[in-house]
Amino acid sequence: MAASPSPGASRGQRALGFRPHLLLLLLMVGCSAAAAAGVLRQVVDGGNFFEPFNVTYDHRAVRIGGERRMLISAGLHYPRATPEMWPSLIAKCKEGGADVIETYVFWNGHEPAKGQYYFEERFDLVKFAKLVAAEGLFLFLRIGPYACAEWNFGGFPVWLRDIPGIEFRTDNEPFKAEMQTFVTKIVHLMKAEMLYSWQGGPIILQQIENEYGNIQGKYGEAGKRYIQWAAHMALGLDTGIPWTMCRQTDAPEQIIDTCNAFYCDGFKPNSYNKPTIWTEDWDGWYADWGGPLPHRPAEDSAFAVARFYQHGGSLQNYYMYFGGTNFVRTAGGPLQLTSYDYDAPIDEYGILRQPKWGHLKDLHAAIKLCEPALIAVNDSPQYVKLGSMQEAHIYSKGQVHTNGSMGGNAQICSAFLANIDEHKYVSVWIFGKSYSLPPWSVSILPDCENVAFNTAQVGAQTSVFTIESGSPSHSSRHKPSILSLTVGGPLCTWWTSKETIGTWGGNSFAAHGILEHLNVTKDISDYLWYTTRVNVSDTDVAFWSSKGVLPSLTIDQIRDVARVFVNDKLAGSQVGQWVSLKQPIQLVEGVNELTLLSEIVGLQNYGAFLEKDGAGFRGQVKLTGLSDRDIDLTNSLWTYQVGLKGEFSMIYAPGKQGCAEWSRMLKDDVQSPFTWYKTMFNAPEGTDPVAIDLGSMGKGQAWVNGHLIGRYWSLVAPESGCSSSCYYPGAYNERKCQSNCGMPSQNWYHIPREWLKKSDNLLVLFEETGGDPSQISLEAHYAKTVCSRISENYYPPLSAWSHLASGRASVNTATPELRLQCDDGHVISEITFASYGTPSGRCQNFSKGNCHASSTLDLVTEACVGYNKCAISVSNDVFGDPCRGVLKDLAVEAKCSPSSGSRELRDEM
Repeated sequence: MAASPSPGASRGQRALGFRPHLLLLLLMVGCSAAAAAGVLRQVVDGGNFFEPFNVTYDHRAVRIGGERRMLISAGLHYPRATPEMWPSLIAKCKEGGADVIETYVFWNGHEPAKGQYYFEERFDLVKFAKLVAAEGLFLFLRIGPYACAEWNFGGFPVWLRDIPGIEFRTDNEPFKAEMQTFVTKIVHLMKAEMLYSWQGGPIILQQIENEYGNIQGKYGEAGKRYIQWAAHMALGLDTGIPWTMCRQTDAPEQIIDTCNAFYCDGFKPNSYNKPTIWTEDWDGWYADWGGPLPHRPAEDSAFAVARFYQHGGSLQNYYMYFGGTNFVRTAGGPLQLTSYDYDAPIDEYGILRQPKWGHLKDLHAAIKLCEPALIAVNDSPQYVKLGSMQEAHIYSKGQVHTNGSMGGNAQICSAFLANIDEHKYVSVWIFGKSYSLPPWSVSILPDCENVAFNTAQVGAQTSVFTIESGSPSHSSRHKPSILSLTVGGPLCTWWTSKETIGTWGGNSFAAHGILEHLNVTKDISDYLWYTTRVNVSDTDVAFWSSKGVLPSLTIDQIRDVARVFVNDKLAGSQVGQWVSLKQPIQLVEGVNELTLLSEIVGLQNYGAFLEKDGAGFRGQVKLTGLSDRDIDLTNSLWTYQVGLKGEFSMIYAPGKQGCAEWSRMLKDDVQSPFTWYKTMFNAPEGTDPVAIDLGSMGKGQAWVNGHLIGRYWSLVAPESGCSSSCYYPGAYNERKCQSNCGMPSQNWYHIPREWLKKSDNLLVLFEETGGDPSQISLEAHYAKTVCSRISENYYPPLSAWSHLASGRASVNTATPELRLQCDDGHVISEITFASYGTPSGRCQNFSKGNCHASSTLDLVTEACVGYNKCAISVSNDVFGDPCRGVLKDLAVEAKCSPSSGSRELRDEM
């Protein structure tokens, strides 16, 4: 990790207030729970990651090795990243202040066929757990095995629905038998790999079932029996650590019931003997094809977390801290994006999203400073009403007199001051002084005197990325470069191959009637073809000609996409979840071949009776508008074909290019539907994550060097529902602070860097509707611009705080600091704006005010340029006083560029 400028920094750097102990203090504030608890030890010769320790709990908190802990957890789903990404992601979670990594276990990924298990590549759960432990972090394993998680079929394997007599998630013997087998498999694997805490491993908590309380009522008494069975089964596995159930108010006494919501400060478990745990803090939301992108402001996320610990919470997990990507066909449904970015503190590509990541990091440091006081209070904290919508919660070993100053008091004491008014700043009086509280905010006082952090006052930098982030205020719209090809010189060289419409052989078969989609495909492909023949008389043709009308094909219900072909030509399409289709079609005299294509865009991942929620077509299929009748085609003889010929021939794989007839695409070729495209390209320079812009295409799937990066679809969100800015105060919901209205829900798709070679990379697309591949572009994804603005009356940096021997928090007198940091492998290459005085505007739109210190740009440039990160004291001592008696700010905007390695390397020495 790159450090601030070294003790040997230049005169200008020293003048800006750099301190050689700065990094050490930051590391002390952010140390992991395991290290702090004294249970972490270095791995030697394959030994344990930790000294074995017990995990228990009481009514106040989870106990690690007998000690109560205030724990912060980061949600990170291992299959939504590549194994090569895991170490960096886990390290960034730790750097952000997490003690715990939380993940679901994905049943359909680990048991793709009954009794056949898979724990490799992105599903190498053991490797993931050991990497978590190697960073000194704990692991919260949500076995489920139902996950929801906007994951295909909620994590259930599709073969499960074919077991005779099965009903999911109820008192059903076939289901319970399969569920118990899988859960037992996971528990035994974790034990065999010595991954439980009492074995020296990282796992401290585990979950059985998931949000069952939301749907339990639909199962009646059988649902109540099932949840008791699930708890009894889990406890019988003798894991030696606590089990949880989220959103389960009737969880048995031995199971901790937990909260999932945008806010959980009002949640209490169903027994006094259980701690208050927030399993899913929704710090963002998922997105659907054709919908806008949700965003949750950093200020509101911080407010919700601070309120949770203020009201007695003990463990909070961000859902998600890293969302990642739904590679292959793992996106849930219907109609959920390939991106699972979730507006998380770490974005889909593994890059820090600022200011959210930095603001929450500061929050976590402030909460950790309060930990001795938080765990010292056995029951409720001391409560003080400060106004109609203002309150204080005080954590201390004894009663605190709030009318006088706490200065010099050796008593451990921490306080949370909240203003839940959505509009007004309010000054409150407590501890012998006045505190100004912004609307919808919490101030954290680790020593019951000095404010270390306020949720509404963001001191973290803002980052602007090289590709469009979808953020309403931090987006970049520069034009990326067109795909760089390794063949064909400067022109884009594309090759095409037509997909066969309807039956192409292999596994085709004929049957009378409309068969249910999943019963036929078993979800091995998104696509299922239905083909029949319709004989049209000359009378009908004459009737349509004389009336100037066309007959129509009608289907009572379709899901998710239906396409209609007549004599191999596309007639029309319909999109929706169990919506009707009525498509005019052009028929000719004699025999016509009618082909229907049913497409899945993610299986249902949430709700009761998932096994009954199929796909494809329901009801009657009719041909209407004939001269004297309608034709019911429902029970006709249909020929069925699963998947695409190119898909099953694997023409997307480098070694299978001879399995298709490829023709060079000429410049003026008309892009037609149901076409395969391929090209070769060079990877962008460097090691940054790579994104590909498929906005010029329609709908389909994309492969890079044989890896399916996921579905793509340029479906446009409605024009309304978004705003250019977001007023964060007030209760958040997923429709608040949306962006991307009137634009495709997703243009950019993640190509993991490890899937690429320097050159000769194969890109293959299957395109359903037609598009322009010549406009596809690649971009390396990183923060190209970083900005920050800090006032001279802002709080001292969190590194100025420490714990005394007594456990009481203490702060040294220190000036505020403005901090800037580029992504790993990048340095600050230029300061594009710097002003100490009264600057105005926001990131990428700063301007100088009437008050400005002329030395600002030179001093900031000397301190920051060439380094990965820098910290600048915000005071008159550094810049001089350009306008006496006026409150001054320091605003800086900087450009980040790939590092040449010289100064950055020196920082690490």
